[in-house]
Amino acid sequence: MNKQQLIDNIWRNKSFLGGGVHTDLNKIPQNILKDDDPIFAFNKAIIDATAPYCVAYKPNLAFYECFGLKGWQAFEKTVKYIKSQYPDQFIIADAKRGDIGNTSAMYARSFFEEMNIDSLTVAPYMGEDSVTPFLQYEGKWVILLALTSNKGSHDFQLTKDTEGERLFEKVLRTSQQWAGDDRMMYVVGATQGRLFEDIRKIVPNHFLLVPGVGAQGGSVEEVCKFGMT
Repeated sequence: MNKQQLIDNIWRNKSFLGGGVHTDLNKIPQNILKDDDPIFAFNKAIIDATAPYCVAYKPNLAFYECFGLKGWQAFEKTVKYIKSQYPDQFIIADAKRGDIGNTSAMYARSFFEEMNIDSLTVAPYMGEDSVTPFLQYEGKWVILLALTSNKGSHDFQLTKDTEGERLFEKVLRTSQQWAGDDRMMYVVGATQGRLFEDIRKIVPNHFLLVPGVGAQGGSVEEVCKFGMT
């Protein structure tokens, strides 16, 4: 899915909502646990109920990997279901991968070739050669961690260098040398408030993946006020 197609979907659905598909078997209704594949059964119900309001779905890999082979099968079934029933939905694998070049190349192959996912969250902190393998796939997107929604994001991401540049700002500026706004997005947590203003000064035209609305306390109103262009 290219940038214009994603923009068209946003306008058509009148929404920029992405649904998290993070099924926790300890929290779903007990009757669903009787299903042969309770993770997929719950995912399907959630997707069917929310598809008219979403433009994207974001499965978090940790919630599947913890169940081994059965979890991976549920993940693959979920992706195939979205693609077959709701082909206009943008699929984000929230895996936060990133390693030395040949390892990243295998991660990219897993998600972009074998599973045919639209996009993948990637940690940028090992530098350019850990990210560029993910950028070799036409029509696929890299979503770099920039300023995350968790409390610990302030431990490192807001630290300044000797010239006063914060780490997340350096990530934004440096990574633009690797790809443009037609291939790369950034994770910016909804809990970051007015920092969206600073981010938009550096990346005015990039899509932002904004987690943290809901349980983490992120404000949709602040995201819209300071982050939308």
